[in-house]
Amino acid sequence: MYKEDSYPSELLRNAVESIGMLPGIGKKGALRLALYLLKQPSENVRHFTDSISKLRNDVKYCRICSMISDNDICSICGDSKRDRKTVCVVESVRDVMLIERTGQYRGVYHVLGGIISPIDGVGPSDLTIRELKERVESLCAESENPSDVEVILALSGDVEGETTSFYIYRQIASSGVKISTLARGLGFGDDLDYADELTLGRSIINRQIFKP
Repeated sequence: MYKEDSYPSELLRNAVESIGMLPGIGKKGALRLALYLLKQPSENVRHFTDSISKLRNDVKYCRICSMISDNDICSICGDSKRDRKTVCVVESVRDVMLIERTGQYRGVYHVLGGIISPIDGVGPSDLTIRELKERVESLCAESENPSDVEVILALSGDVEGETTSFYIYRQIASSGVKISTLARGLGFGDDLDYADELTLGRSIINRQIFKP
């Protein structure tokens, strides 16, 4: 009889420990997935591992917005039909994907790569806030009126999200651009992950002027 932390094979143990590193995967789930992979044809497993390896080693980050991409410029920034003067600031790549699914937004994005969280050791310099400021300044220089440029702060409503929004506001407010935020259809502390597409879409359409 095998104990919970004992395995008939060190190879199986290593696989379970590796899979268990993924978020939301416990020991039992990792074991189940490892045994599932063991039953699959070798070419299927090879395709799986090759895809993960290529994702980690070959994926690029858009030099304009920091979205993941196969090229130096992502498909959104490279789309001439998008409104480049409307920039939606989000925490992560997943937030871009969530907003895009609503079909209600035709501007571009700026991915911060996180939010300011002193308790986790994340400060402004760890995010792409400096790049955002430079981007906003460039857009203002290209525009006859800075107020034609809009920056939407689409961050979570928790303390860290509000702190990050306020910090960004202080960095770009003097440029004269319009700064807005999503209409809050979510409870305090919720993030975009928990918003359904309809609620999120309405929050974008009904966005409000950011009030620090």
